[in-house]
Amino acid sequence: MAADTRDRLIGAMTAAPVPVPLADAAGTRDTPRPLVAHGCWYPSADPTGEWVAFICDRTGVPQLWTGLANGSEIHLLDADPDPVTEVSWSPDGRWIAYTVAPGGGEHTRVLCVRPDGTGRRIVAGADADSSAYLGCWTRDGSAVAVTVAEPPPPTGLTVLPEPSAPDHGTAFGDLPAGWAERDGPATLLGGTGHGQVGPDGSGPDHGPGAPAGHGTGVPGRATDGPVHGTAGPDGEGPGLDGGGSGLDGGAPDRLTAYLVDPSGLGSPVLVAAESGAATLRVCDVSQDGRLALVRRGPRGRREAVVVRTADLATGSVLRVGDGDPWIGRFSQDGRTLWLRSDHERQFAALLAATLDEDGGRVGLSVVAEREGSDLELLAFAEDGRTAALAWNVRGASELETLSLSTAARPRRVPLPHEVVTRITRAGPAGGTVLALSGSQRRPGVWWAPPGGLSARTPWSSRDEDAVPPGRLPVRPVPLRPTARDGVRLGGWYYRAAGRDAGRPGPCVIHLHGGPEEQERPVFDPLYHELLGRGLDVFAPDVRGSSGWGRSFVDADLGTGRFAAIDDVADCAAHVVLDGLADPTRLAVMGRSYGGYLTMASLVWHPELFRTGVAVCGMSDLSTFFAGTEPWIAESAAHKYGHPVRDRELLRALSPMNRVDALRVPLLAVHGEHDTNVPPGESEQMVRAARERGLPAEMLTLRDEGHEFRRADNRRLFRRAAADWMQRHLGL
Repeated sequence: MAADTRDRLIGAMTAAPVPVPLADAAGTRDTPRPLVAHGCWYPSADPTGEWVAFICDRTGVPQLWTGLANGSEIHLLDADPDPVTEVSWSPDGRWIAYTVAPGGGEHTRVLCVRPDGTGRRIVAGADADSSAYLGCWTRDGSAVAVTVAEPPPPTGLTVLPEPSAPDHGTAFGDLPAGWAERDGPATLLGGTGHGQVGPDGSGPDHGPGAPAGHGTGVPGRATDGPVHGTAGPDGEGPGLDGGGSGLDGGAPDRLTAYLVDPSGLGSPVLVAAESGAATLRVCDVSQDGRLALVRRGPRGRREAVVVRTADLATGSVLRVGDGDPWIGRFSQDGRTLWLRSDHERQFAALLAATLDEDGGRVGLSVVAEREGSDLELLAFAEDGRTAALAWNVRGASELETLSLSTAARPRRVPLPHEVVTRITRAGPAGGTVLALSGSQRRPGVWWAPPGGLSARTPWSSRDEDAVPPGRLPVRPVPLRPTARDGVRLGGWYYRAAGRDAGRPGPCVIHLHGGPEEQERPVFDPLYHELLGRGLDVFAPDVRGSSGWGRSFVDADLGTGRFAAIDDVADCAAHVVLDGLADPTRLAVMGRSYGGYLTMASLVWHPELFRTGVAVCGMSDLSTFFAGTEPWIAESAAHKYGHPVRDRELLRALSPMNRVDALRVPLLAVHGEHDTNVPPGESEQMVRAARERGLPAEMLTLRDEGHEFRRADNRRLFRRAAADWMQRHLGL
C-alpha cells in the first residue's frame, strides 16, 4: 500500500492510539500484608528469566506485580483499583504492557509501565467511548500490538474500503462464500431438527422420550477469570448481513489493530481493520516485520490470518479452534508458521504451515497430535527451536516440551496440580514459568528450570491456605452421564465431607459459561462455600462445551440448544440414579451462559429443582442482543442465531417466553457495569417471578462487570448464594 493511501485509510477512522502519560501509581511498591487468601496468575517473564510480571489479588483486587522467579522479593507496580486482566513483558525488557478494566466493567484499556514502576501510561483505550485489548510485542520490543474497538463513524464520514489483495489471496475485509461452514470431520450430534421451530414458536416437542432435535438456526451455518481467561476481541468476524453493517442494519462498529511505540516516539502502524467485526487479536509479528499473525472470527469460527504489513493484504487463512487466543508463532526466517489448530480435525493439534515470500501457504503438516485430546496452550523459546505444549486430557492438563528442529520425542513435564492455565518461556537457558490451578490449591505461579522439577514461587499461596483452617479441599471425581438421545456428557462431582457413604445428599447442579467453556478440576471458592454448608456440587459439561471435540461444541447450534437444556435434566437424573444426590433437594446454578441455562432449566423442567441462582444470565435473547456490546452481538449471533432472521428461534429459546412455567424461588446476581449481559436481563426475570407470586431477589454487585474480580464482592456473592441454597433446600 502506498504511503498516501495508508494515511487516508487511517485518517478516515477514529484517531490511532497515542500514548497518554500518567502520574506514577500511588502507594508503596513493596509487599502489602495479604488481606485475603490470594491467587497469582497470568505470568510473563522478563528476557533474563529472573523476574516475572503477574496478576495477584492479595490486596483484594487483581493488580500488576513483579517478583523474582526463584525468590521471595515482589513489588506492586500499579496500585490503582482497576482490575488487571492480561500482562506481557516486552522482549527487550524495557516495558510491561497490561490490560485494565476501569470500574470493573467490560470496557478495557492497555497500559505500559517500566519494570521499576515509573513511566506509567495509557497506550490505547484512553477515550471513554472505545475499548482496547492487548496483542503481542514485536520481536525487538519496539512496539506492542493493540486492538481498538471503535464506535460507528459519525454521519457523513466515509470509511475507505480495504485495499484489494493479489489473486492468490483473499482481501482481509472480504470473506469467501461459505466461510462460516465447518471444515473437516465435524458433525452435528443427536436428532434431525435442523433449524426448525414449531409453528407456535415453541420449537420441537421435547417431552419425555421425544428426540432432542438440533442443528443450525442460521441458514448456511452448520471464557472465573484467572482460570478461563478474559473477554475481548480475541478473534473476529464479518457483518452478518453480508454487507458489513451492524446487526440492526445500521453502521457497524470497527475493530482496528495497530503497532504502538509505548514511548510515543514512533507513529502507530496499522496492521488490520474490519467493520462489523466480532473480535480481533494480533498474535505474532515475524522477525523482519513483514508478516503479522492475526486471529479473527466469531466463536466456533476462528481463523488464523497471515497479513502482509506492507499493504495489509492477506497471505493465507487457516481455521483454528476456540480457546486460548495465543495461537502460534512464525519461525525466525518467517517461512514456517507454527499453529495450534483444529483445521480438518476434531481436536486441536500443532501444525506447521510452510509459507512463501508473500505469506501464502504452500504446505501444511502435523507436528504433534493426541487422539481425543486438544492442544490447549502453546509457548515457544525465544529462538523458536523448542515449544511447550499443554494438552487437555478429559479436563486435566498434561505438559510436554518438544524440539522443533530435531526428531526427538517430546519430553513429559510432571505437574504438581491438575490444570495449566498459562505457559511462558523464561530466559535464554530454556526455563518455563507456569500458572497452575487445581482442586487442592488457589491459582499460583511455578518456576520450572531446564530439565528440573517445578517449584512453587514463594509469593504464591501455599496449598494449606486454600481453605479456612479445619476444612479440607475436596477433590472431585469425573462422571460421564448419557443424555436421552445417547450423547455422552462429562463433568466433575464434589461430595461434601462428613456424609455417610451411600447416603444421597442435597446437590447443586452448577453450569459453566461460554457455552464453549469446559468444567475443569480446579479450586473454586464458590464450590467450597457450598460444600462447607453440606451441599454436593455436580459441574457438568453439557453439549456445546469444549474439550470433547468439535462435533460436541457444535451440538447445541440452532435448535440443538433445546437438547442442551434437556442435558441439564439428564445430568440431574444421572446423579440421582447413581445414589449421589437426593431427588427432593436439587438446585441449579450457573454464570453467564450458565445463568441462561439455569433460567431455562427452571422453566423447561419446573418439577425437577427446588430453587435456582442465575448469575449474569440472559433471560430473553432478543433483549440481550439489543443491549449487549456490538462486537459481542456479532460473535454471539453465530452461536445462538441471528436476532432478525432467527427471531422466532430466539424467542422460543428465551426463558422469559416460558416464565409462566416457573414454580420455584429464584436469586439473580449481576455486576452493575456488565455490558456483556446487561443487568436488565436479570431484572426482568426477577420482576416476572415476583408478579407471579414467587420469592425472587436480585443481588447487584458494585464496581463489577461480567466477571466478579474484587475479593469483597466475590465473598458477598458466595455467601449470598450459599445462604439462598440453604434456605430453600431446607438445610
